[in-house]
This record gives sequence, structure tokens and C-alpha cells, in this order.
Amino acid sequence: MNIIITGAGGQLANELVATAPTDASVHALSEVDLDIRDRDRVLAAVRERMPTVIFNAAAYTAVDRAESERDLAFAVNADGARHLAEASRAVGAYLVHVSTDFVFDGASGTPCDVDATPRPLSVYGASKLAGELAVRGVDPEAAIIRTAWVYAACGKNFVHTMLRLMKERGAVRVVADQVGSPTHARGLAEACWRAFERRTAGTLHWTDAGVASWYDFAVAIAEFGCEANLLPAMPTIEPIRTVDYPTPAERPKYSVLDKSSTWDALAMRPPHWRIPLQRTIGEIAHA
Repeated sequence: MNIIITGAGGQLANELVATAPTDASVHALSEVDLDIRDRDRVLAAVRERMPTVIFNAAAYTAVDRAESERDLAFAVNADGARHLAEASRAVGAYLVHVSTDFVFDGASGTPCDVDATPRPLSVYGASKLAGELAVRGVDPEAAIIRTAWVYAACGKNFVHTMLRLMKERGAVRVVADQVGSPTHARGLAEACWRAFERRTAGTLHWTDAGVASWYDFAVAIAEFGCEANLLPAMPTIEPIRTVDYPTPAERPKYSVLDKSSTWDALAMRPPHWRIPLQRTIGEIAHA
């Protein structure tokens, strides 16, 4: 079984490689190996390897920078997604494409189910929605998995940023009026593999269980950071409003995803977000 994973070196791609079947031939391709913006290169790479499944973990994720780099964001997140869908369709491969909670505006204040109408607030969100539509238009048998607030023991993410700032400064200010669900990359990778195993078509939602604000997330990071001796003492964490921390890109206030249909479709449920977070901080401490 040949497998292509785009976005090699990223958090999700690393976990997809780590959880791959032992008998699989895994081709993890970075942007250097395969620029998904190049349609001809994508088709050639896929035809050369003839994969059973393609996991698209490549994405432009610089949310704020995307506001001034719209063309680049759409080239990667929309055009790149379409190229992979066209290539997977051409060779009969199954495609798992990863998307985001940022396709929603978060205005409803209730968890968004898979059929909720997307209304992105940012260029990043709009580019990811365009990618979803491109994939769905080309390959209706593909799986599109929306997720949120992804982190892992390695890579650049909120967990590492908070641990660094808390250690350096002893105090942080964190937005408390944006609510969502953290997602450990390992659990997301396992959900991607399960979607492939079941050849689940359509849109899926996957995050860890439970709900948190960024402030809640930061407090838990501090608690577990102290427990793992990564922090000398509990830092001061000040809750602030979104208006107190202006950014170029507007973010959804409530981007909790309704995962119930996905849990049924995949016959698997994630743990509460605090459980993998505690484990991950333990891994960071022993790295």
C-alpha cells in the first residue's frame, strides 16, 4: 500500500507518519518535495507513486499574514487542494483533506454541525473554504476533516508559545472571549486513518472533547507545566478581550465544532482535551 502525505514536517504530517500501518510504503512530501500549487508536478508525483490514499496536511496557516498575502493563501489552500483532488481522482486514490473551524463565523454561539453554512471572517478561512469546495467539486468520495487548535509535542503551536512566554516573563495576557476545542495532532491523525479505513465520504468534524477559551487553554498549560517542572511557579495569566488584542485577521468568537455525526461515522471518540494536553506536556518535559 502506497501512501502520500503532504505537508511533511508539520505537526499532523508527523503524526500521520508515526501512526501509519507498518506494512505501508509512506511518501511524506514537504513543500520542497512537492509544491501543491503546481498542478503538473502534483499529477506527476501521484502517478509516479500510485497511492491508495493521499492525506493533504499541507496548508498555508499564517492566519494574520494571509490578510496581506491573499493570492498565496488561495494558491496553497484552494488551488493546491484542487490539484490533489484531481490527481487522486485520476489514479483512483482516496483523499483525506484537512480543513478548519475558521470556515465559520462563530456567531451562533452553538456548536457548528457539518451541514452548517460556512461564513469565514478572514482570508485564511475563505481560502480553506475554497479548498473544501474545490475538493468536493472534483471528488465527492473524498473526506474533508475540519479541525481546530491543533498542537503536538513538536512544532510551533500555542502550547510551546505559552510555555516559553510563561517561563520568560512569569505573566501572560490571553484572550478569554474566543471559544473552541483544542486538538492533539495524534488523535487527529488517528481519525484521518479511520476515515481511510472506512472510506468515509463527505465532511467530518474532529477535535478533542470539551470546550475551552484560549484563556482556559493557557491556564491548563500552566498547571501541567508546573506539574512537569517546566515552569518554576504558576505564572500570572490575565484574561483579556479580543478587542484588547487586535490582529489583522478577524477570528470566530465561538468555533466549537459539533462532532457527533463524525464520532458515529468513525466509531471512535476522543478524550477530553485536558488528557492529551497533560500527556503532551509530559513528553515535552522529557524530550
